[in-house]
Parts: sequence; C-alpha cells; structure tokens
Amino acid sequence: MNHAQQAINQLIQQTEKSVIGQSHVVQALVIGLLTNGHVLLEGLPGTAKTRSVKSLANALNTDFGRIQFTPDLLPSDVTGTEVYQDLDGKPQLHFQPGPIFNSIVLADEINRAPAKVQAALLEAMAENTITVGDKTHQLPELFMVLATQNPIEQEGTYPLPEAQMDRFIMKVTVDYPDDDAEAEIIRLVRSEEVVRPDSTSNSIANGGDSHAHNQMLTIDPANILAARQALPEVEVSELIERYIVGLVMATRKPERYPDSRLARWIDVGASPRASIALDKCARANAWLQGKTYVEPDDIRAVAANVLGHRFTLSYDALADGITRQDVVNELLDHVVIG
Repeated sequence: MNHAQQAINQLIQQTEKSVIGQSHVVQALVIGLLTNGHVLLEGLPGTAKTRSVKSLANALNTDFGRIQFTPDLLPSDVTGTEVYQDLDGKPQLHFQPGPIFNSIVLADEINRAPAKVQAALLEAMAENTITVGDKTHQLPELFMVLATQNPIEQEGTYPLPEAQMDRFIMKVTVDYPDDDAEAEIIRLVRSEEVVRPDSTSNSIANGGDSHAHNQMLTIDPANILAARQALPEVEVSELIERYIVGLVMATRKPERYPDSRLARWIDVGASPRASIALDKCARANAWLQGKTYVEPDDIRAVAANVLGHRFTLSYDALADGITRQDVVNELLDHVVIG
C-alpha cells in the first residue's frame, strides 16, 4: 500500500468517526473525490447528509463553502460578482469570488433554486469554470460539488434537469440508521458537547466545534491529486469493458432481455456518461482496496449509485411502485459477464 492509499484510507476512517452508520456514503464521497466527480446525496432530514460533507472537508483540511439553496437565490450569490472599487481615485471593476470558489462546495437542498442558479452551477460542474460578465474564472484544481436534496418535500422545489442529474457521477441514497447506530449517534453528539477549557476560544471561533473535532487528524489534499494520477494505472480488461457496455446498453435496448422486466420499467436509457462513470468509479473502488485491476464485483459495488439516476422510469414502473434500485438489481441479475 503506497502513501496515497494510506492517506485516503485514513481520510475514510476519520470521516466515519463523525458520521455513524453511513459508511457507504463516506465511501461514495471519497470515490467522487478520486474520480474528480460530483455527488448528489438524497435522503430524509436528519440523516447526516450535511454532516458527512463537513466532516469530509474537515478531515481533508481544505477550503469548504456551503450554499443554502432557496427560491430567491441569485446566480451571483453562488458565483460572486463584479463590484466597483475606488483605486487611486479611479473607479474600477473588481471581481469578488462567491462560495463556489472553494474546493469542497456543499449545495444544500439544491432543488430549491431556480433555473438560472442551476445553470451557473452546471457550468462549474461541467467546465470547472465560472463566467461573470465577459470574463471566465478558473475554479480550484481540487473542486467538488456535494449536493443534497429531500426526496419527499417537493413544495417550493425545482426538479433538477436531466442534463444536470447526468453531471453527478453518483447519486447516493442516505437512509435512516439502524438501532445500534442510532444509539452510537446519541453518544457521539453527547461527547461533542464536552469542550476542553483551553480550547474554548477556538471552539467559539470555529462555531462551537467539539473536542473530538479539535483532535481530528487531517489529510494533505495533495494525496487526492496523487491518487487521481494513479487511477489510470488500474487495469480494465476487455471482459470488464463488455460488462460495463452491456449494463448501459440494457437500459437503452431492454428488449435484448425478453425474460426480464426491463422493457416494462425503463422509458429512457442512460447516456454515454454512464459508461464513463462506471469505468471511473469501478477503478477507484478497486484502487481503494489495493487492487491493480477491476473485477466484476467492483462494477456491482458502484452500479446502483452510478446508474440509478441516469435512466427514466416508465409510467408502469411508477404505477407499480418500482424503485430505481429495483431496476438496477434487475440489470445486475440479467446482464451476464462476457
């Protein structure tokens, strides 16, 4: 195990100390980082979506920005704006960067913002740049949007367009914790109320960070960039490539599998970005386990998060209460390797 792998594993361990019962979420966030992608977290209130993102940024010791999306949000509230400044008696325009210029950006309740804000965010996610006026500004090399949305509260929301959904390399469902995890959460929050006397001033300055947070070990962000350079070295065989293509093509041409229910459940299939994302995420999953090649299990491990938001359910599927997870399970059951 090389230095970068040790650092990334430490990043996962440190984040999981602050996020109980959501190890699959932490794993997905780290895979998003390694693949230079963006992740959408969907879950009910109180399921540690925001906490997961903050804990990752704290453990990574990098710039963190949070944007609370609301219906009255303006694009300039995200991107920043040009302001007049008086320099040597001459008024000049000066660009004031917005919160999007951080390395880790939390877009909280992303589906509450109108279309213009979504368009500005889409440029950042797709091009790693922001355009204000006639000037284009480059975002940090280490840049990741982690968005959250509530699946049940739809009043006052703007559903994300398919083009923007497709820009998220993964969409992760965040469920309620089980009994043991719930009890551990209570103990964790209780322990965070204890602050060392000599760290009171720092705690206040940091918004009441806990003793546990003050003791958190941090990871050099350079390890993320080093890991990204290592991913192309993970081998993908022709057999694995055919498996990736087979899974994606099954969403577009489900009639190839007459003994399945895919044709009845899928209305519109996944785009080529799905194949690219499956390849990237599977290599990242293999690399995290110290492997130098991708196995079918690496594809299966990321399939639900990568494919689940990239196809459109049919009316019959919605009427029957079929979930996207059901469709992915059907894909994995019928698409053979080879």
